[in-house]
Amino acid sequence: MGRAEPGGPGALRGLQLAIATAAGAGRSPIAPGTAGAAVGLALSAGLTTAWGPVSAAVGALVATALGFFSAGPAACAIGEPDPGRIVIDEVAGQMIALAFLPPTVPIWIASFLLFRLFDVLKPFPARRLEDLPGGSGIMADDLAAGLYANGVLQLARWLLA
Repeated sequence: MGRAEPGGPGALRGLQLAIATAAGAGRSPIAPGTAGAAVGLALSAGLTTAWGPVSAAVGALVATALGFFSAGPAACAIGEPDPGRIVIDEVAGQMIALAFLPPTVPIWIASFLLFRLFDVLKPFPARRLEDLPGGSGIMADDLAAGLYANGVLQLARWLLA
């Protein structure tokens, strides 16, 4: 008695923590958000290289759904409103930054730098999105940063074409 049963609430919370921390990337002692973005970059690069640019967009949708599933409960379990260890928002945001873009090293580098810049600066309305309740607030500002980065890269590709 008193122990969590396999598959019970404790197991679900453990799964949510594992997802929210991107399987431990959020426990990086230095710049956990950057570590999360690196996970998103690696996932997108792998998907796009293997199956094309649309696959990165599908991956971004899956990462976003997983973020909404896990970020709020993980924050509650940690006991902070937006803990640095939760990086699924950076994973999803970085993947959005790479959606529908070709798999090239210059684009990967530019998207990573732009995403991190927009994630830190939080231009309007990203900063206000942080005020949304629970996991929505954790996720929304990074999704906006990903959209900003993707928009800049799409515009640059169009102007340079």
